[in-house]
Amino acid sequence: MRKIYVFDTTLRDGEQSPGVNLNTREKVEIAYQLEKLGIDRMEAGFPAASPGDLASVNAVARAVKNVTVIGLSRSRETDIDAVKEALQGAQDPCIHIFLATSPIHRQHKLRMDKAQVLETAQSAIRYAKKYFPKLEFSLEDAGRTEYDFMAEMVGMAIREGANVVNIPDTVGYLNPSEYGAIFKYLKENVPDIERVQLSAHCHNDLGMATANTLAAIQNGADQIEGTINGIGERAGNTAIEEVALALETRAEFFGAKTSLTLSEISRTSRLVSKLTGMVVPGNKAIVGANAFAHESGIHQDGMLKEKTTYEIMTPETIGLKESKLVLGKHSGRHAFRDKLSDLGYDLSEEELNTAFSKFKDLADKKKEVSDEDILALIEEKLI
Repeated sequence: MRKIYVFDTTLRDGEQSPGVNLNTREKVEIAYQLEKLGIDRMEAGFPAASPGDLASVNAVARAVKNVTVIGLSRSRETDIDAVKEALQGAQDPCIHIFLATSPIHRQHKLRMDKAQVLETAQSAIRYAKKYFPKLEFSLEDAGRTEYDFMAEMVGMAIREGANVVNIPDTVGYLNPSEYGAIFKYLKENVPDIERVQLSAHCHNDLGMATANTLAAIQNGADQIEGTINGIGERAGNTAIEEVALALETRAEFFGAKTSLTLSEISRTSRLVSKLTGMVVPGNKAIVGANAFAHESGIHQDGMLKEKTTYEIMTPETIGLKESKLVLGKHSGRHAFRDKLSDLGYDLSEEELNTAFSKFKDLADKKKEVSDEDILALIEEKLI
């Protein structure tokens, strides 16, 4: 089973979500929980962004012991120096340097031609390698970069000593077949490609971040990058928990797994939501409130007979106690009878019919019927 390394950027790309601003204490608290989750690499921030971010990255670097701590840097010596300062005291430091490579970024943002982009990145990597034993290089907007130039940039990064080369779909533009094809092309056309790990970093602008990341894994990606709950710029990043559970649940298909402690996923999700103020939608995969909840009578009946009829993974896997059978207007007699049994009632068939009829009337008026509502119905009937 091939190991997929997990690069978490909740504290950097995730914090770039509009409205999110984590202080040093909050960053360290999340970092400790990410360490418990078992991520391999943690991008703690962008030290050159502000003195406060530099201090926060340094606090995280000194706090965690079993994770590679990473600082982001543009291809500038001043940024690299800031990362060097921020990662003082880290057990296992790494620098992450990036430079845009797509035609639209070269023309409008960088105002550089291909030769200038290549030279700028090469110079930055050479400078950083003087201070960092581990280095990741990212081709920003790789997804919209010409294949031949992408291969040239990756080859340069390998020769200059990069350990990881990241191929981001920075604006969430690609579909899975396109994104997977990039990794296949690089694996087949770049000399000495086996000397580096290839990394997938996807954004969710068209809702395909997780699918694209899984396609990259199928085509040889060694590392995935993402955030807890999928937070991040615009529509967010790949949700780490979604990729981890997809690999776990369909291990026979992907032939690859992370080494995350999956039972810490729910706890990590709640902490990130609490400290960032970003509420997790109820229908969010894996960690949403409804991910293991069932209201339909047909589904509830199946669940009570055999859970695998409607659950492909268990709530216990991510650290929850059990699934929820939510009683509402779509619920059936089987689930209602089961709830009554849980509450200590054993009604005759006639009593059950009467109570179920009253329950349906109430369910038409309320979105969700609570245990207290059912107790009131039954006690009123029995009196």
